[in-house]
Amino acid sequence: MMAKSVSEDQLFIGIDGGGTKCRATIYSVKQGVLGTGLGGPANPLHGLERTLESIMVSTQLALRDAGLPLETVHQLYAGLGLAGVNLPSLYDKIMEWDHPFKQMFLTTDLHTACIGAHEGSDGAVIITGTGSCGFSCVAGHTTNYGGHGFALGDKGSGAWMGLEAIKNALLDLDGLGEKTELTDVICQHFSVDNAMGIVEQMSGQPSSSFAKLARYVFEAAKNNDQVAIEIVKEGANYVSKLAHRLLENNPPRLSMIGGLAEPLNCWLDEDIAKRVEAPIQPPEMGAVYFAQQSVLEQNQEVSL
Repeated sequence: MMAKSVSEDQLFIGIDGGGTKCRATIYSVKQGVLGTGLGGPANPLHGLERTLESIMVSTQLALRDAGLPLETVHQLYAGLGLAGVNLPSLYDKIMEWDHPFKQMFLTTDLHTACIGAHEGSDGAVIITGTGSCGFSCVAGHTTNYGGHGFALGDKGSGAWMGLEAIKNALLDLDGLGEKTELTDVICQHFSVDNAMGIVEQMSGQPSSSFAKLARYVFEAAKNNDQVAIEIVKEGANYVSKLAHRLLENNPPRLSMIGGLAEPLNCWLDEDIAKRVEAPIQPPEMGAVYFAQQSVLEQNQEVSL
């Protein structure tokens, strides 16, 4: 919808980087989406070098998918929505990067997710993937809640659920907590049969490693495992509270994005579940819109 405001021959790339993966989409105003690429984790909080590597891998794969030579990277106006750059120190480090793009515009993954979900219009979004957070943009005013990172926050996220599953499995194995089917499932996952085996596998692991275990919690909850049900209920209760808080800002739409958005929906407060609408565009397209808007504003400043 912002495409008409920029030159038809300009090429854009939208990059959405989070704790588990990095997605890139190359977009032409004239032809639409030309190619997409997928890279590894891209949260600078968990490693700046790896983040930059994931951005470049996803960019190169998107160029290849679009049938464009790699040198085309120098013609791309890049919009980057990255986890972690709400911290000024990480924002500054990314902005200091000697990037290969024609121009780079940086914001948070929350911002670009919201832009994409509502196709540039006002709205609110809750991300429930590896991490969790809420963001709204109404009448030019942005607000975000949560998103404090693993393991300080991110309640209701995949990483949080995985951590809770492991904590309860360890309590069960030590005979200090409730019996739960999560214990056997997690032991099988790691091919171990004792608490220290689990600890050895997970000690020092990033949030993405914990997030991989979230599906076991939902499966166990479906099997009426009480420990798993309590974990899912606690996470869903937090996400519902997050939604109520965002709705105080009167956004016209509310969307949920991330790997847990669908499985969590049936556990949310009924009034919240009814309000949630599907995102119109993915976060990487939100990053494209962000780059287009940034170029437009830049051009307007120059013309003044």
